[in-house]
Amino acid sequence: MSSTYQVIARKWRPQTFDDVVGQDHVVRTLRNAIVRNRIAHAYLFVGPRGTGKTSTARIFAKALNCTDGPKADFRADDPACVAIAEGSHLDVIEIDGASNNGVDQVRDLRETVRYAPAQGKFKVYIIDEVHMLSAAAFNALLKTLEEPPAHVKFVFATTDPQKVLPTIVSRCQRFDLRPIPPDLIVERLRKIAKDEKIRVSDAALACIARLADGGMRDAQSILDQMISFCGSEISEPDVLDVYGLVSAEKVAALAAAVAAGDHRALIAMVDECDAAGRDLVRLLVDLQVLVRTALLDAIAQGGSSSSLGGVKLSTEQLTRLLDGLREGEAVVVHEEAERGAMRAASEAVVKLLVGAHPERGGLLAVEGAASLVLAARFLERHARADQLDDIGTSDQVVDEGLWDAPAHGR
Repeated sequence: MSSTYQVIARKWRPQTFDDVVGQDHVVRTLRNAIVRNRIAHAYLFVGPRGTGKTSTARIFAKALNCTDGPKADFRADDPACVAIAEGSHLDVIEIDGASNNGVDQVRDLRETVRYAPAQGKFKVYIIDEVHMLSAAAFNALLKTLEEPPAHVKFVFATTDPQKVLPTIVSRCQRFDLRPIPPDLIVERLRKIAKDEKIRVSDAALACIARLADGGMRDAQSILDQMISFCGSEISEPDVLDVYGLVSAEKVAALAAAVAAGDHRALIAMVDECDAAGRDLVRLLVDLQVLVRTALLDAIAQGGSSSSLGGVKLSTEQLTRLLDGLREGEAVVVHEEAERGAMRAASEAVVKLLVGAHPERGGLLAVEGAASLVLAARFLERHARADQLDDIGTSDQVVDEGLWDAPAHGR
């Protein structure tokens, strides 16, 4: 067996500006800076994981140090560019901010910036996760960053810009890399699958893009794992089984049941998902996406939307529904590890059951239905507590007179 296998995320890493997906505003600005000879001395790339921060930094370094550079349209097989891609170029130094975060490392950097480039025209320092630098290290870098030698360029990358000192940010040109839209992720994955001779259905690609949450690297890693699991043909059920996703059709049906207040259908569907081992936290997130889309549609339509199963809901109802789903997610994610969270979860869930449909006497409020069932099922499965059975269905809640308490009014 060959030992030279490269994972898809590395094999298909962008090598030129044309390869970068979903960050046109960044690519256009960097291209223009190179063409017009307006190259700044420091750049800060900000964005979620897997959106291309480090890859864009490397591509920028290639554009600066390629043969006959700087130029925006360089050849990926240029020897200097190949050396940068392999990490062997003497003038492109990549530093991990997490493990080189002390003032001593920055002092060493200050000493090396004085020396002229050995191979290219510029010495490019790429510091990944720069927010991990200590305050003392940031302060030691300030003077060098403000007035570096003409041959030195800094490129910083971070997922947490709030932790970067304002004095550092003010000395850089900041670029915010956005989460990559699902359609662009699907398009890229389709190209990769074709080149790798893998048959993947469009539904499976859509599931992978949904899982990736805007990160191309995440999507490529998921595709790599699915190839290992399925071989040369990947279908939607395979992705759903491996990652515990609920299909888009079932999520839409669940959202329609929530909107209609159909608590029996809602509980039946969640029971089915739970029995199949689906990720209920992820299901809450997917429901939020649908409700948010419906809320935006309601705003655009002048105050109401029927996009959730044809049930007409006002912006107020949709807002309360979205708030309820978020609160339910918070209960599940942040309190499920606490064995004492059962009572808190129950109380939080019951509070969510305030009637968005008052004519139904409080039967499973629009904004609380999913939170009740999902939080209860999740906590039941992970905390193994029988007390959750006491929550029961909305019929029990009404029969026990819990809706008569003044605390549940608005």
